[in-house]
Amino acid sequence: MNEFSIICRILGSLFYRQPQDPLLVPLLTMIREGKLAASWPLEQDELLARLQQSCDPQLLAADYNALFVGDECSVPPYRSAWEEGSHEGEVREFLKERGMPLAQTPADHFGTLLLAASWLEDQSQEDEFEAQIVLFDEYLLPWCGTFLGKVEAHATTPFYRTLAAISREAIQAMRDELQESEEE
Repeated sequence: MNEFSIICRILGSLFYRQPQDPLLVPLLTMIREGKLAASWPLEQDELLARLQQSCDPQLLAADYNALFVGDECSVPPYRSAWEEGSHEGEVREFLKERGMPLAQTPADHFGTLLLAASWLEDQSQEDEFEAQIVLFDEYLLPWCGTFLGKVEAHATTPFYRTLAAISREAIQAMRDELQESEEE
């Protein structure tokens, strides 16, 4: 698994899974203990330190639920909520055509899209590179800036405000990396 995949997997998991999810416990422990920075491939030490300082699972659970869960959430994590005319089914079809296994949950969730970018990177076939570009350019970048801005505005914990800032920088860095690879 390369750096691109690791970044997508970590960020995708933090947005997709609730903080009390047992699968997140090891990752949140790494963040709380300051160990994520040692293996984080981007220069974001200050942001990672802020993330570490605000990693209280009980506060995170309440903030996560208010931000992302239910019909009354303050920041819907779905592309279809932010882009007029977009449908979850088009993302699902795009990912299914590439062989990605999908759960019954909506495929246009912000976390799912980042996890999909990791999955496509791990497939590492030539056509998957093009699929990553499509994933970023058509299904992620058009709305993620607005979404992450709303997360920063509505989060009650510094953790999710910082996670949004980390994600914004990381997504841009990964798209730049795709651009560089495309030009080679």
